[in-house]
Amino acid sequence: MLLPGTPSDEVTDVLATGSGDITTTFVSMATRHPDGTDADYLQWHTLDHRPEQHRLSAVRASLRLVSTPACRAARAVEDERFDPVDHVMTYFFSDTTGLDAFLTLSVALGGAGRKLPLLPPVERGVYQVQNRVAAARVKVGADVLPWWPARGVYLLLENHATPPVDLVDVEGVAGIWSMAALDVGPTLASARPGQQLTYCFLYDDPVATAARIRPVLEKRWHATSVDPLFAAPFYPVVPHEWSRYVP
Repeated sequence: MLLPGTPSDEVTDVLATGSGDITTTFVSMATRHPDGTDADYLQWHTLDHRPEQHRLSAVRASLRLVSTPACRAARAVEDERFDPVDHVMTYFFSDTTGLDAFLTLSVALGGAGRKLPLLPPVERGVYQVQNRVAAARVKVGADVLPWWPARGVYLLLENHATPPVDLVDVEGVAGIWSMAALDVGPTLASARPGQQLTYCFLYDDPVATAARIRPVLEKRWHATSVDPLFAAPFYPVVPHEWSRYVP
């Protein structure tokens, strides 16, 4: 990846202009649609439900991910609890106080007849962002990775973990965000407090990059007390190509 100039994270004057203000994420992991109509669900969510969330001042970005059969085959760890995950929806918030308006909006949209039955949930969590690192080769700073047009994301869920910053050295990885689950009560979250979720933002195909990430993770898990729960590549939803990436 040959882009001009000095990486943003090495330029004080760039960093001084702002950080994007994201501190918190809401992450919903779900199974495939019980009737196999995943593409129809993605169409509704992408054209209707997801854009409405951006009327909330605390919502700074959003990202919807899908696991294909090839993605499933490339997973590096199996866990009965997370094996069913095929869809991941993430909203990026400026602070946790925005979650109240998030729930209020959901009720209002439901009252207007604007909600479909949700995909069967596996786990939902509210996470505090703890670590951001960007690969110098992509030039953009770590703060802006949620807005960067990733070709995919590699998700890593672990217990007793430190941020896997060495993954930015893997070809295909643009950068990582690591975050820890918060205890916010059962209304919004079932994730166990303290578990670490890492997003690896990718500039290469997720399945191809997963093959390069896997030996790095296996070395990490062998050499440390980290407990891996989920490690899997995902594709982002492509608007108006609803069947392009489905489970």
